[in-house]
Amino acid sequence: MQTIPTTTAVKPPLIRTTEVSAHVGEIVQLQGWLHNLRRLGGVSFLVLRDGWGTVQAVTEQEAALLPLVENELNTETVITLEGLVASVPQAPGGIELHQPRITVITPVREPLPVVISKREVNASLPLMLDHAVVVNRHPTRRSVFRLGAGVMAAFREALAQRGFTEVQTPKIVASATESGANVFKIDYFGRPAYLAQSPQFYKQIMVGVFQGVYEVAPVFRAEPHDTTRHINEYVSLDVEFGFIENHFTVMALLRDVLAHIFNRLVESYNPELSLLNAKLPTVPAAIPHLHFTEAKELVFQLHCKNLQGVDERNEPDLSPQEERWLGEWAQKEHNSDFLFVTGYPMSKRPFYTHPDPARPAYSNSFDLLFRGTELVTGGQRLHRYEDYLAALSKANLPTAPFETYLEAFRYGMPPHGGFAIGSERLLMQLLGTPNVRLTTLFPRDLNRLTP
Repeated sequence: MQTIPTTTAVKPPLIRTTEVSAHVGEIVQLQGWLHNLRRLGGVSFLVLRDGWGTVQAVTEQEAALLPLVENELNTETVITLEGLVASVPQAPGGIELHQPRITVITPVREPLPVVISKREVNASLPLMLDHAVVVNRHPTRRSVFRLGAGVMAAFREALAQRGFTEVQTPKIVASATESGANVFKIDYFGRPAYLAQSPQFYKQIMVGVFQGVYEVAPVFRAEPHDTTRHINEYVSLDVEFGFIENHFTVMALLRDVLAHIFNRLVESYNPELSLLNAKLPTVPAAIPHLHFTEAKELVFQLHCKNLQGVDERNEPDLSPQEERWLGEWAQKEHNSDFLFVTGYPMSKRPFYTHPDPARPAYSNSFDLLFRGTELVTGGQRLHRYEDYLAALSKANLPTAPFETYLEAFRYGMPPHGGFAIGSERLLMQLLGTPNVRLTTLFPRDLNRLTP
């Protein structure tokens, strides 16, 4: 018996916008959002946006737009778009769809609170943040957060390749990690508890388990500041590892991790970098470094001595302006976007910081400045139990709240250290963004709890 073949309609392949150029001469199907619709005389240009990019469809047939026009649908309507892929040099990306067919999945009939169909979002920062659930769909905003995902992935990759173990530490803790008052206090079933300022205690404890650990997680700072580079919840990229010589061992690892992150961004995120006009730094084989006292003296000599500036050489920290000046000096003298400042005064570092054996008033710690802004803080920690008891006593802190933490040091810990990178601030400096809120998905600051 001969079988009669049955003919069935074959659906075009469902692809992403980034794959369209590989299908010239074929009919394809895409799904996404109506990003823009322009009707110029007898020609209409429709732009579809999916999670990866955009593609333009062109038609002279009014009937092709009926699913949108007859229902007066707005941008952000979710659609399926079919069309013939054509190579057109003057089109965006050299590719466009002809003979489009549109199917509406989710209609949008009301205007958007912020227009996101233009090349740039033309809105004030408060308005953008108020409507971030929509504004973050814009290709440039989305690219920022895709780069953020790339930073986290590359950070993990760099450390996993070195045998480090990823950990997730508690974010509800019994005491303030940094021994300060700037913590969010919460009611934990009738007992006081706090949101963790950092994973510092736990990542040190885990050095005794894995020797080298890292974490990607939020931290919380109840600091009542209102600046362009501070927020009260941010993603911290934390590292801690044992059997180090001193803080320079930690600095060497940090240099390699940053180099890996930037190399990965170049390799895998060129569309996003190009769209945002990002200027990636070259990480020097050896990042220049200055001791804190040298940095203070340098600032004084260059900017204060003969310019009637304020002499802040006795201040135990660097001001934002001093950081900017030092960043300019590093760029001019070393052609480097990076500068380590080492040896901060012990009075400005947490009690667990290891002092410099040769200059006990100063610490085996560092800050890394990236284009004139502090990006990373790190250093060597105390590792002997008796040194912790002495440090807590000197800081007038009781030992009881730290008993679990101190137990790790009672039973043998190697010399160790680590660092923490603020992910949003790294993006801010990388992209030249004027405010860290623009590199934060849904920022939390003094006045903002939504969205």
